Amino acid sequence: MTRVDAWTWSVRLFKTRSAAASACRGGHVKINGATAKPAQYVVPGDEVRVWAGGRERIVEVARLVTKRVGAPAAAECYVDRSPPPPPKELFAAVPVRDRGAGRPTKRDRREIDRLRGQN
Repeated sequence: MTRVDAWTWSVRLFKTRSAAASACRGGHVKINGATAKPAQYVVPGDEVRVWAGGRERIVEVARLVTKRVGAPAAAECYVDRSPPPPPKELFAAVPVRDRGAGRPTKRDRREIDRLRGQN
């Protein structure tokens, strides 16, 4: 058995173990549908859902590892069942102001708010 924070860090779902533990404490990691604490154990066959980087990753534990491994070895430790990321065309481009143009005027501010849908 391996702790969920150590396993998610070992298979490179998080960059650091402390980030994995913080995500667990924040409720961003679920094991078989239940919110996981950092010290909760995972076993092969468990479904782990991780919300990180603006998207949800759904992985099934295939093999347990306790130490951080290389990317090719990490890919063998889980079965990725995540939906594909949304296309970049869906995200609106952030309006860019010319450098040195100063602060937006009241009119510019209204246009920016209208673009963002904040009316």
